[in-house]
Amino acid sequence: MSEKKKERWGIAHIYSSKNDTIIHITDITGSETIAVGSGGMVVHADRLEGTPTAAMLAAKLAAQKALEKGITAVHIRLRAPGGHNGPWVPTVAAQFAIKTLITSGLKVGVIEDVTPIPHDGCRRKGGKRGRRL
Repeated sequence: MSEKKKERWGIAHIYSSKNDTIIHITDITGSETIAVGSGGMVVHADRLEGTPTAAMLAAKLAAQKALEKGITAVHIRLRAPGGHNGPWVPTVAAQFAIKTLITSGLKVGVIEDVTPIPHDGCRRKGGKRGRRL
């Protein structure tokens, strides 16, 4: 008879903008930080922080720390820069970060997009007739 291993769940908050990718793993309540990894922690040049390679290295770093502390499975909350200027789409680096979390040994549960979307808030810049090229 095989014993079923007890899973310990956490939440992986992934913020992915064109300039940086931040992976923040918390406990299931979201109040206690377990591990953090960002593009700036793994690359030396500022222009490389938002690349998929930096996202992969940051996700690997955060996943290793989480596994050391006993987290075996995560729910993923994906976020892009929101606000009234858009676009509200996560970058390619976020996809690579998710793939790396999976391949590093963490089980993935629910993946949800928590990007803040304005509900008729501030007016976009550009004037009455829009931006003219």
